[in-house]
Amino acid sequence: MKEKTLYLLSTLGFLMIAAAMVVPLVQGPYYTGEWYKYLYAAGAVIMFICSLMSPYRGKDNKLRRLYRIQSWGAIMFCAATFFLFWPGGTMRDWIAFTLAGAIIRAYSNFAIVARQRKIATGDK
Repeated sequence: MKEKTLYLLSTLGFLMIAAAMVVPLVQGPYYTGEWYKYLYAAGAVIMFICSLMSPYRGKDNKLRRLYRIQSWGAIMFCAATFFLFWPGGTMRDWIAFTLAGAIIRAYSNFAIVARQRKIATGDK
């Protein structure tokens, strides 16, 4: 139950980040609203906490590394949050970190599923 809840919270955090990304891209560079920054920050913090609370406890070293790589995606989102609030930061700074975090999360999610299938079938 705990793992399922953490997975759902992590998905919620990712959706919050995605929603916050859409606002400035749709509104343009002259949009004066700042609420999307707080939505993004909340999503990044939720993903970071979920990645800290759900480490891999098994014996497979490859899966352990993949879970660590996945947590680096959450760290990238937190770095993007820093650039989002930093007065000298531009839009390309936090978008670059967001894209890096999303690529890391996508790769690790697919690789974790593939590795778990491989372990389930008995291949190493």
